[in-house]
Amino acid sequence: MTAKKTRNMILALVLGAVLVLTIVFVGAAAQENRLKGAGEVAGPKAPQASTGTGAEPEFTLARRTPEDPLAMGAVDAPVVMVEYSDYRCPFCGAYARKTEPEIVKKYVETGQLRIEWRDLPLFGEASMAGAVAGRAAGEQGKFWEFNEALYAAAPERGKAELKEPELLAFAQKAGVPDMAKFAADLKSPELLARVKADHAEGTGLGLNSTPTFVIGNQSIPGAQPIEVFTQIIDEALAKAK
Repeated sequence: MTAKKTRNMILALVLGAVLVLTIVFVGAAAQENRLKGAGEVAGPKAPQASTGTGAEPEFTLARRTPEDPLAMGAVDAPVVMVEYSDYRCPFCGAYARKTEPEIVKKYVETGQLRIEWRDLPLFGEASMAGAVAGRAAGEQGKFWEFNEALYAAAPERGKAELKEPELLAFAQKAGVPDMAKFAADLKSPELLARVKADHAEGTGLGLNSTPTFVIGNQSIPGAQPIEVFTQIIDEALAKAK
């Protein structure tokens, strides 16, 4: 190989590396900008909290709806973490089984954090059916119990089928009192519309993977170790004081 060809190959490799880094940084910046500007995307479901200083208010997706069956923790908790998840996502299951209990014990039960669920069904009709079923359980005050039952049985790899018999079995395990109502609610247009509204909110923010967690302007993609969550939650709590 001639010296000229060698130089050209090295130059091509360098340019390729620069291009990859540019794509990574631009993608990260775009995600941050989407979160910062998401108030325009999410509309009335993404209120902005006033800072009281005349500065630009910090964007928040928190709804803080009293008695929201898809939320856990005090409605006036200083920090809200919004969780976008899919019941067929194995990584969502891993988070629910391993990390969420620690977060609940350390932050939710002590009144420091509120967790608000958002449906982001990404894996077809079965994902949509699972999301509607979760809300059907929530209509009877058993959303988180259903959530726990389903994720406890979710495969570590691959995706659960989530057909109606399985959904009914999870509802029974969760202690849903009126199974006839639950079965009817699986076909509820209203619950389906709510799921689709959450999906539209998430995709409008540019989210295309689950789980994704949003605290203020910061996002946590994937089932990260507990240390990642504690760092960001602690930072948000310090700002909230």
